[in-house]
Amino acid sequence: MTVIAIDGPSGSGKSTISRLLAHETHLPYLDTGAMYRAVALFAVQSGIDLHDAALVEKCADDLQLELTNEGEKSELKQRVLINGTDVTFDIRTMEMSQSASIIAVHPGVRKRLVQRQRDWVAEHGGGVVEGRDIGSVVFPNATLKVFLTANEEERAKRRQQDVAAPEFANLSHADTQKEMAKRDKRDSSREVSPLQATDDAVVVDTSHKDIHEVVDTIMTELRRRQEVGS
Repeated sequence: MTVIAIDGPSGSGKSTISRLLAHETHLPYLDTGAMYRAVALFAVQSGIDLHDAALVEKCADDLQLELTNEGEKSELKQRVLINGTDVTFDIRTMEMSQSASIIAVHPGVRKRLVQRQRDWVAEHGGGVVEGRDIGSVVFPNATLKVFLTANEEERAKRRQQDVAAPEFANLSHADTQKEMAKRDKRDSSREVSPLQATDDAVVVDTSHKDIHEVVDTIMTELRRRQEVGS
């Protein structure tokens, strides 16, 4: 089973590059962040205090979550349904971005969603999986681990232009950088599954690289590893 783990902070190019890799490899695409946003939305709709770990964990248990792929190449997207309702766009708000970051610090929530992520990939026979702890926790034995990064200026610019992340569209460049800095701090400093590059990950700075150049670099490394393992 081929699993490509793509980790990195917001604006590093994870989503676009992951979708293109899914097209190149004919593997399904999984945005694990959508799972956290879905749980956060369900908790907010249920009137749950996001800081109450036990209650949020129960939400993660009770939630009927379905994630499917739709579209092709860079237009590929993750369609998300919770309890049969399409929330693909509802989870892409600034409130849900912040809420997902809050619930992601709860160990019990992470444990439940990590299992869901592993089950999803097993059911689909592999995948290109993007997130913040994929190579370090979810799939430590992934076929290929990639950690993407970029400078803060470029990351903020990308987030404001990303149609898949409309929560940043109406923020100033400075405010976007502030919001991303807060998220980065929460993600990298949490005790459970912090955002970090593993020793065996291919680290790619995408600041001044064309997207297709990055994809080619990753595909070359994937083929090399597959040849060595064959």
